[in-house]
Amino acid sequence: MNILITGGTGFIGKALLPHLNHDQVTVLSRNPNRAYQRLGHHIKVITSLDSLENLDEFDVVINLAGEPIADKRWTDKQKEEICRSRWQLTRDLVVKIQAGDHPPHTFLSGSAVGYYGDQQHDGFDESLDVERDDFAHTVCRTWEERALAAQSDKTRVCVLRTGIVLGKGGGALAKLVPLYKMGLGGPIGNGQQYFPWIHLQDMVKGILFLIKQTDAQGPYNLTAPNPVTNKEFSQTLARVLHRPHVMSTPEWLLRLGMGESAQMLLDSQRALPAKLEAHGFHFCYPELEGALKSALSDQESRVTRVE
Repeated sequence: MNILITGGTGFIGKALLPHLNHDQVTVLSRNPNRAYQRLGHHIKVITSLDSLENLDEFDVVINLAGEPIADKRWTDKQKEEICRSRWQLTRDLVVKIQAGDHPPHTFLSGSAVGYYGDQQHDGFDESLDVERDDFAHTVCRTWEERALAAQSDKTRVCVLRTGIVLGKGGGALAKLVPLYKMGLGGPIGNGQQYFPWIHLQDMVKGILFLIKQTDAQGPYNLTAPNPVTNKEFSQTLARVLHRPHVMSTPEWLLRLGMGESAQMLLDSQRALPAKLEAHGFHFCYPELEGALKSALSDQESRVTRVE
C-alpha cells in the first residue's frame, strides 16, 4: 500500500512507522531532516500538500498531527494553535481527497476522548451523543466533522477517539514517572474520575486493524476495555515503580497551576471500546498493571512488533 501520514514524528507516529515497512510511506513534515533522523531514510518526506493536486496516489491517509493539547496553559494564543494545527490540516487533506477521481480508500483521523467531556461514573461507548460547549469537546467535535466530510462511496473515514497512551519514551508516562520516582505521585483531585488509557502497542495495533477492517467507519474509542479511576491509576503506577503513594494534588491547586486546561484531568470518562471489540479486536494489554509493567520495562525500549 501507499500510505500518507501526518504527525509521523510524534509519539504514536514513531511507534507506528516500523509496522509499515512493507508499505510505501510518505510523511508530511515541516522539518525533513528531523523526520529522516527519527524515522529513517526509507520513507519519503514532503513539506506541504501544495505540491499534490489530489491524493489519488495514496491508498490510505493517517492523520495524527496536532499541537499537544496538555503541554501548555490554554492562553488564547495556545487555543488558537491547538485548533489550527488540527482543523486546518484536516480540512486541507479532505479537500485533496475530494479533488481526486480515485481517492484513498481509507482515511484515519485523530480525535480524543475529550470529545465526551465529564460523564461522571457512567460507562459509555461511541454511541453516546454529546453536546457541550467546553474547549476540549469543541476541538474534537470540529476536528471530527472536518474529517468525516471525506466520507464517500470511495473513501471510508474512521476517527480515533484516543485515551491516555501509555508507552516508553513519551506520552503521559514521560511526565508522570519522574514525579513518582521522587515519591511525589498520587491522585488528582478526589481521584474518583475515570481515566481512559491504552497501551501504545494496542494503539498501533488498533490503527493497523482499522486499515484492514474494510467495513469500519465513524468514531472509535481507542481505549482499553478496563478504564480505572485516577486513584486506581496512581496507586498502580506507584506499585509498579515500587514507590510510595502518599501525595495528592488538590483540585484548587491544579486549577491554579493549569487554568482551564486542568479540566482535562478532572473530567471523568469511562470510555469503552465497544466498536473495536464488536469487530473482533483483541487487546494485548486489557489490564492496567500489565500495561504499565510493559511500558516501563527496561528491556522494552520500543513497542513490540505487532503481527
